[in-house]
Amino acid sequence: MSYNLKFISQCDFENHVKNTIKSYKQTLETIDLKKFNANIIDPIKMTFDKYIFNKTFSRIIEDEISRQRDKSNNNAIGYFHQNIFKYFNNCEVPKEGWDVIFIKNNGTKIFVEMKNKHNTMNSSSSQKTYIQMQNQIMKCPNDQCFLVEAIAPKSKNIPWSCSVNKQHLEDTRIRRVSMDKFYTIVTGEKDAFYQMCMQLPITIEKIISQSDRLFVQEDTVIKELNALDIDMQLALYKLAFNSYDGFSL
Repeated sequence: MSYNLKFISQCDFENHVKNTIKSYKQTLETIDLKKFNANIIDPIKMTFDKYIFNKTFSRIIEDEISRQRDKSNNNAIGYFHQNIFKYFNNCEVPKEGWDVIFIKNNGTKIFVEMKNKHNTMNSSSSQKTYIQMQNQIMKCPNDQCFLVEAIAPKSKNIPWSCSVNKQHLEDTRIRRVSMDKFYTIVTGEKDAFYQMCMQLPITIEKIISQSDRLFVQEDTVIKELNALDIDMQLALYKLAFNSYDGFSL
């Protein structure tokens, strides 16, 4: 299979994709009742969903299992977007703190907070991130701070305007940047992110064809709920409210 990326070696790219796929493998493992209820499911919401959307409890439970797997897979994609930069020239992926630090040719740095999607930050987290970036700029006035969005509404590299304690703040050194623009800055190639996206399915297919077959193992949630109570509604209540008055296993 062909390989066409100049800004990351084939070996590094394939290893990075392979590690991301390994993260996916964890979500293919059996989900039992303990794992299903790790964060305590909401049987009230499930009850509304069942009757409003005219679904069976089995379907509602399968949807929740899919949601939990999808959440884990989003973490894997976050790993992919962030950690690929440790293979790029002049980039560092710290173990904690900033997601990526890029050192420009003149020695100044870009400190990056990275998000999978543009709408994953609420007002509180936005303010916290902006203040963190302000503090960094105060320490090193020649540096920049980027909020890099993998899935942005549009391609952009613009100052980030933020309201902190009802005060409008804007600094050209603190910016909102789409992933394609950040790839361009780091690699010097305008369509570097496009090139990566075109290479990705080829590499994924190659790695999967060389590894053990990936498949979702059988989940045991419904079987274990039936053991709690033949009435699925009551079983869900007992699962979430087992210490509440009137509910007991």
